[in-house]
Amino acid sequence: MFTGIVTDIGTITQAHQQGDLRVRVSTAYDTDGIDLGASVSCSGVCLTVVDKAPGEIAFDVSNETISRTATDQWTEGRRLNLERALKLGDELGGHIVTGHVDGIGTVVDVREEGGSHRVTIAADKDLAPYVAAKGSITVDGVSLTVNDVADTPDGVHFMLNIIPHTAEVTTFADLKTGQAVNLEIDVLARYLQRMEALRAKA
Repeated sequence: MFTGIVTDIGTITQAHQQGDLRVRVSTAYDTDGIDLGASVSCSGVCLTVVDKAPGEIAFDVSNETISRTATDQWTEGRRLNLERALKLGDELGGHIVTGHVDGIGTVVDVREEGGSHRVTIAADKDLAPYVAAKGSITVDGVSLTVNDVADTPDGVHFMLNIIPHTAEVTTFADLKTGQAVNLEIDVLARYLQRMEALRAKA
C-alpha cells in the first residue's frame, strides 16, 4: 500500500533478461533499511526488492507487468518515481494507492499556466467511468487531483495541474506530448462504480 507521494527519483542503471527482466535502480534511499522482499512503487508499479547494494536496489519485472505498463519504462537510463510502502502510523499525504496499474494513458498536451503546467491525458473507455473532476488519480505513481474531465469518442481526456514543487520532486519535469504514463484509478471510485453496477442490475 502506498500514498502516491514520491520520496525519491531513481534511474535504471541496468536492465537485462534473467528469466524475467532484472532491473537495477540507483536510489538515494538508505538501502541498509530496505529488506529483501520489501515493496517499492516504481512509477506506479508495485515491485519486490530482490537484491540491493549501497545506493542501488533491484527488481524482477515479469512479462505480464511489462505488457501492462508504459512503453519503454523498463529501459536503461529511464527515471522512475519511487515510493516505499506505507507503514502503520505514516501520514497519508496523498490517497490510498495499491501500485497496480489499471491502464495506460497518453499525454496529449502540456502547457504553462501561471507558474505551473497544465497537463491533459487521454485514457480509454474502460477507465472513463472512474475519472471525475476533483477526484484522485495516480499518474506514474504520483497522487494527483483531476481538475477537469472531457468525454471523447474513444474514452476521456482529463486535466491536471502540476505545480513547480511536484515537477521538481518527480519525473514530471520530463513529461512530453505523446508520452505513455501508468494510471491507477482511485480505489474508492472502483468500489462505488461496482456498487452502482450492482444496483442497476437489481
